[in-house]
Amino acid sequence: MYLLVLCTCPDNSIAELIGRALVEDKLAACVNIMPGITSVYRWQGNVEFGAEVQLLIKTASDKYPLLEEKINSLHPYETPEIIALNIQQGDKHYLNWITESLKENS
Repeated sequence: MYLLVLCTCPDNSIAELIGRALVEDKLAACVNIMPGITSVYRWQGNVEFGAEVQLLIKTASDKYPLLEEKINSLHPYETPEIIALNIQQGDKHYLNWITESLKENS
């Protein structure tokens, strides 16, 4: 099974740090960095607005525990967004590429 993992970051430098680490460690096949989002959220009783960068992380479900651990180790937020969504369908060539990209010997 494949996952799309969402994670917001405070800026591009953190997003690039996390994205590079996940791909280099073969915990993700691909990480898209989407700058320029605005998040509205409740934190410690207050409604907050903040500029953030969204990561779209493509991986396999068996990699998720280590991926979550890696994000938490690099992320500056006390409670980072780490949400995994099952990929129900996808182009077989792309899904095969994800599998090949995550293999230890590739």
